[in-house]
Amino acid sequence: MQQQSRAVRREWWAGGAMIALGLGTAIHAASYNVGSLARMGPGMFPMILGVLLALLGAAIVRAGYAPQAADEEAEADATPDWRGWGCIIGGLLAFIALGKFGGLVPATLALVFISALGDRQHTVKSAALLSVGVTLLGLAVFSWGLQLQFPLFRWG
Repeated sequence: MQQQSRAVRREWWAGGAMIALGLGTAIHAASYNVGSLARMGPGMFPMILGVLLALLGAAIVRAGYAPQAADEEAEADATPDWRGWGCIIGGLLAFIALGKFGGLVPATLALVFISALGDRQHTVKSAALLSVGVTLLGLAVFSWGLQLQFPLFRWG
């Protein structure tokens, strides 16, 4: 019973924070011109996101009272996966460094490759294939589609 109480309390706090953030965003967005669905104003998108965030928070609070929450809590008490944390942070640091000195392509390759190695189910080969695929997708979206002014390659 103590285990379920702790799970409900954690779900309540997480969902409550999301509800508060969502409602705060929606209230602040109302100070802008929201417009209509046919003619959206600058406040429409933040309003929609705020309402969706609040609804998601309410769903999380409700899910905390479900009977399976206690079973999932027992699994969640395992020690943190430090390899995953380290690889994700290392991937972000590599992206920052390579983005500044190497360009978009090497930065994205390094970010996805290093971060993918944080998952114990990934092999070096699968992480390399994933990084190439995401880099090609990133090039298509950001460089060619959105014409982002981020150099693809930079030396120095």
